[in-house]
Amino acid sequence: MNSALAIMTLAEATDRKVAGGKAAVLAELSAAGFAVPPGAVVTSAALEDSDMDIRVRAATACLGGDRFAVRSSGTAEDLPHASYAGLYETFLNVPAAGLADAVRRAFAAATSERVTAYHGRHGQPGGSAAMAVLIQPMVDPVAAGVAFTAHPVTGDRTQTVLTAVAGLGEPLVSGETVGEEWTVSGGDVVMTRRGAEGTVLSHGLAQAVAKLALRVAAHYGGVPQDIEWAIDHAGKLWLLQARPMTAVPEPVSWAPPGPGLWMRNFRLGEWLPEAVTPLFGTWLLPALEDGFLEGMRATVGVTVPFRWALVNGWYYNATPIPSARLLARVLWQGRAHAVKVLFNALYRVGRNPAAADHAALAELEQQWRQVNDVRYRQLVADAAVEAETASPQRLAQLVDKLGREAGIALWYLAIVGGSAWKMEAALTRFIRNHLARVLPESQGGAQVLLRGLPGAQPIFSPHAVHSLDWYHPVAADLPAPVTSLPVSGRQAELAGQRAAAEQRCRTALARKSRLRVEFDRLVEVNQRYAVTREQQAQQLTLAWPVLRTCANRLGQYLTDLGATTRRDDVFFCTREEVTAVLARDRQPVAEIVERQALWQRQRRLAAPLTLGRPPRLIGDVIERAVQQARGNAETAADAIIGHPASAGRASGPVRVVHGPNEFATFADGEVLVAKATAPAWTPLFAHAAAVVTDGGTLAAHASLVAREYGIPAVVGTGDATQRLKDGQLVIVDGTTGTVTIVH
Repeated sequence: MNSALAIMTLAEATDRKVAGGKAAVLAELSAAGFAVPPGAVVTSAALEDSDMDIRVRAATACLGGDRFAVRSSGTAEDLPHASYAGLYETFLNVPAAGLADAVRRAFAAATSERVTAYHGRHGQPGGSAAMAVLIQPMVDPVAAGVAFTAHPVTGDRTQTVLTAVAGLGEPLVSGETVGEEWTVSGGDVVMTRRGAEGTVLSHGLAQAVAKLALRVAAHYGGVPQDIEWAIDHAGKLWLLQARPMTAVPEPVSWAPPGPGLWMRNFRLGEWLPEAVTPLFGTWLLPALEDGFLEGMRATVGVTVPFRWALVNGWYYNATPIPSARLLARVLWQGRAHAVKVLFNALYRVGRNPAAADHAALAELEQQWRQVNDVRYRQLVADAAVEAETASPQRLAQLVDKLGREAGIALWYLAIVGGSAWKMEAALTRFIRNHLARVLPESQGGAQVLLRGLPGAQPIFSPHAVHSLDWYHPVAADLPAPVTSLPVSGRQAELAGQRAAAEQRCRTALARKSRLRVEFDRLVEVNQRYAVTREQQAQQLTLAWPVLRTCANRLGQYLTDLGATTRRDDVFFCTREEVTAVLARDRQPVAEIVERQALWQRQRRLAAPLTLGRPPRLIGDVIERAVQQARGNAETAADAIIGHPASAGRASGPVRVVHGPNEFATFADGEVLVAKATAPAWTPLFAHAAAVVTDGGTLAAHASLVAREYGIPAVVGTGDATQRLKDGQLVIVDGTTGTVTIVH
């Protein structure tokens, strides 16, 4: 190609330094036999030509068509380390008479502030990079979209992920819609998400697009590719753009760590919204698990181990697999007491809550209030004073004691507070069977009876956490909440609605004395345990300020000895390494930087909600509860599906919040979308129109607090933070457990 040419054909545009990345790649792929629309490339030299309008028309006259796409082609664009995606301007359906003007606007956009800033961040001299403009006839598509030859979240190189929309692909590329999604792996072709327009691609077309993307990747030596494609009305598949995928994560395996079903949103998993740090995983987490079993042994008389493991840094928990050996051990070690407690807490509570309460649960609640909670508070108070001056060895002992006691508190939260959602299932069934017209589910159903309860209203505690991982600061260490919580107004309104709903139900059952008595018992026990559950959740992390003090002081000790560089490095040590330093082994701890980088990669992964398969006799307990809560409600084909956590329906713009540092910018009426929410997030619920989380269950923090505020919540979606984008308008239906994007 003659580099002096101001305007050239696409076939001539092989020099990236002159024609830019997009045009040069398409020229190369066209020459290699790929179906690329013909084109013309205009370089910046043409801007100095007074006859540019005439030359542009002459160069495009032989391309065919009467409408054109005018796109940038920067010399630094579509590189492995910098894609420039979405920064330059694209003009579609441009008539021949408007081409020169569109070219000028495309060049002008290259000097915008956002492009200049991006240049600077990626090392372009002077914060700028040369560019050209590519003109091609419009493909009139029946379908268009993008395809990735490696999974953009997991990094799996065996999966090609493609998204499609009907017509032009611009709404998909710009983020206005999420489109229909397919995953192709070898001969397996699966639609993983429906779009808003109905089915766009067939299995055959999806496989054809995947094959095209893989051919492009093979052409570039197997480097994962991101392509744009379109299928015209004649059925021809066109390649519109190709570039290397940027920031592709290393592939990870999500193999279950053992037999059975492993869940990341069960028990401790609800309090761990991301991958954990090494110090937590090797020290505080095992202490909590040991305390949990100690609490079980003290109250039930036997321990039934709950298997847990870290998979790619994420916490997963599995329920015990029933066996004759396990049953025999429970019967032998626990005698009749263990059978009574476990039968009432695990089975009877969801069928006859009042009877389960009377037989076993009420006694456990009193044990928590009168013994465990009192002991926990006193231990924390004493440790808070001692930790300020304690020796490093004593700090380690305090961590062990506090972690174990917090684990015991976790046991009581699981066995007592965890009964609340099982009891609610019984109340929901009763309302559906006998009072569906009085409390329709479209207006909240049974959940109206559990709102505005005295003692259950959300409060902001200094010890509230974003995560149980002690790397993260507690509420007292964070900026002040965006505003004080509305105490009287909203609470009084919800309490009034609850009282009125109770009265309507009792009036409807006035002539059905047996049902009236059953209703009263169900309401009383549900309301009491809803309050208890919230109180236990608030108290669980009472020790975390002291635990962080201990960890930070140990971190400073390691730094002073030269074992680490900074105080926070302690969180990326293991317990064994800290113990070795305390034993006067002052060797520097290796691999701190590598562990920090690994943790940053792991916390960005989209961890599956479940791994493995449930035992045949048990099944997926949580999924059954979700289906019962959802009832017979229908869901839209393109909706994001989760657990129906807090009934109601609301709409608003999406705001994806990743952590407490973003709390201050959350605005009234936005839909809070997060991986998970812990008590430190409580202030945001006063402003949110609705709440959507990746993790969590019907008993999670987001579920309970959303009910107290009377706003819809959908939890356990798996990947809402990945699929939703800031500003998108969505409808959140907490009754059906769905989130629908408004197109």
